[in-house]
This record gives sequence, C-alpha cells and structure tokens, in this order.
Amino acid sequence: MKEFNVALIGYNFMGKVHSYAMNNVSFFFDNTVKITKKVIVGRTEHLVKQAAETYGWEAYATDWRQVIERADIDIVIVATPTASHMEIAVTAVKAGKHVLCEKPLGLNADQAKEMLDAAKRAQVVHMLGHNYRRVPAVSLMRKLIEEGKLGDIYHFRGVYLQDWLTDPSFPVNWKLKKEVSGSGPHGDLNSHLIDLARFLIGEIDRVVGMKKTFIKKRPKVTTPQSLSSNLHASSDAERWDEVTVEDANHFLAEFKCGAMGTFESSRLASGRKNHEGIEINGSKGSMVFNFERMNELHYWSKDDAVDVQGFRTILVTEDVHPYIQHWWPPGHIIGYQNTFVNQFADFIQAIVTGEEASPNFYDGWQGNKVLDAVTRSVHTLTWENVE
Repeated sequence: MKEFNVALIGYNFMGKVHSYAMNNVSFFFDNTVKITKKVIVGRTEHLVKQAAETYGWEAYATDWRQVIERADIDIVIVATPTASHMEIAVTAVKAGKHVLCEKPLGLNADQAKEMLDAAKRAQVVHMLGHNYRRVPAVSLMRKLIEEGKLGDIYHFRGVYLQDWLTDPSFPVNWKLKKEVSGSGPHGDLNSHLIDLARFLIGEIDRVVGMKKTFIKKRPKVTTPQSLSSNLHASSDAERWDEVTVEDANHFLAEFKCGAMGTFESSRLASGRKNHEGIEINGSKGSMVFNFERMNELHYWSKDDAVDVQGFRTILVTEDVHPYIQHWWPPGHIIGYQNTFVNQFADFIQAIVTGEEASPNFYDGWQGNKVLDAVTRSVHTLTWENVE
C-alpha cells in the first residue's frame, strides 16, 4: 500500500474542505493508497490546535518552515492568504515535497512564474486548487465542446457574485487588504472564471476592465476566538480601517480562438451567496452551468428538430459522467465538498503515476497573466494584451 503524509498550511475554510477531502479520498477512489493527516499549521496556536482536534490531524504547529523540513512529510497543501503562497510553495518544492496550492497562484505573474520554475526544477508534482473543474457538469461541458457539439465558439459569459460585504459594518479582514490578498473579488472570484474559461475554450488574448470600491472604510476586526469562515467576523465599532481592494471587478475579453468573453465578479451582489454561473454559445449549440444547481447542465442543440428545440436539463449523475462512477447510484447528487475529494484524488493519481497534474502551476501562471492584464487595463483605461 502506498502511503503519503500530508502537511496542511492553513486551517480555516479551505483547511476544513481539504481535511474533508483527505478523509474521504481513499474510501471513494483508491483504497490501495493511505493518506495520513500528519500536521496542520497556523499562526494562532489555540485556533490551529482546535482545528487539529476538529479535523482529525495527528499534530499541529505554528511554524511552517520547520514542518516543511520534516523528512516524514510527502505532500504540502498551501491554503494561506495569497501573499504567502510563493514563499511557502517554493520552499516546499525545493524540499522535494509535492505541492497543492490554492488560487490565485501568486500575487502576480512574476511570482507565479518563479513558483512554476522552482517546481519544474525540483521535478515534483504541483497542482493549482481550482475545484470547480472537478464538478461533473463542468467536465461534461468540456467533453461536449471537444466533441464539437457547440461548433465554433462565439461567447463565454461568466459571473461570480457574493453578498457577504453588503453590510458596511462588516469588518476589514485579510481579504480586504491588498498587501495580503493582492486584490478583491478579481483574484478571489475572477480567477475561478478565468480558469474555467481556459479549461473550456482556450487562452485569452486581450482584456479591458473596470473595478470599484463602494465601501472604502470598515470597522477593524477583533481577534478571532474560534474557527470560522471569512464570511463571519466580529468588529470594533470604535476603530476604522481602510479597504484597499475592490468590491467589484468586471472585464471584457477576446479569446485567441476569436470568441468574446464577459467576466463579472462582485462581493456586493445582494442575495447572491455564492452564485457562479457560466454560459457558452456556439454555432451549433449552447450550454449553461449554475453552481447553485451544480448537478445540472443546460444544453441547447441546433441539431434537434425545430418542433422540440429548447434547452434540456441534464442531471449529471450517471455512471458515464465524469467522476460519478466513484460516488452514488444515478440520481443521487453530490455537493461542493465532493469536488475537493475529486481534486485530491486526481492529485494523488498524478503523484502515483508521475504524470502532470492539471491545473498546475503553469495554469496558475497563465491565470495570473490574465489577472495582471485586467489590472493594467483598469489603470490605462484601454485594452491590454495578456502576453
């Protein structure tokens, strides 16, 4: 039996879902592989200790450098704020560890390229954490596009909308500080849309964007006392802090294949908790995916007879659909957490076989280049080339 010992750097929301994935991957995918959750790392000792106990880790630590140096660690998962991705990931690959890093890969394309180069020199497996590729309906979209079901692609339309910042009394956390997060929903949400666009229809050639910060000051956050997601925090109403990232970022894109793209991200879209949606239109058909109904794919085909033409709803839960053979009988849907199990299974498979993982640090570099081009465009008020 192959055994892999894992260190997880980060313990909040992403720490929870990665822990869940490791708990379940051998059960659903490959019972000849043993995953040991060796140590979880965080800066706040009482919280990372609580995470270790809650999520089932053997130990906890507050110094990631000492953990990476350990000879008994095979895999490092980087689930920290964006500003620390490069240092942790580069240190880990130089130590010979396989690395799964959350998105966006770096604060910018230069950082992402340095991470890619280091991973290639170390000859380790490297993966970028874009779990939405592992939604069976999204994988089916790619299959249908590759089979030519949509013909020539004309349009990509992507939205990723949340509303957790609509309350102006919500405090400033790390996601609202540019020096830590790099950007607001652009890097956080648009990065997912960019990855899906590249995954489904190809590279982006040029972009033009706009962004806006609607609420420029918020209360300071108080010291957290328990595990929670980024969507919940307590504040000090007597002290205020500047928001240094955008609340919303929209951009237009032209793909190298000639398709047009629109990308919209916001954290101030009232009523939208985690609304990610994409629509692709082609010469022979269209497809629509809505993450709030993640087990469904809406598909329209020009090949259907006119009297029965219309969008059909495909329930993506059959054994022939991607990943589903590992889960439940047809009609039994899966959820958000299962996409991380699918992702970790693909990561382990790449390590076992020596194949490249996908998406990897190269994809992270390409994604960062698009993010950077949009940021340049916001300042130049004109189209910017990605390359």
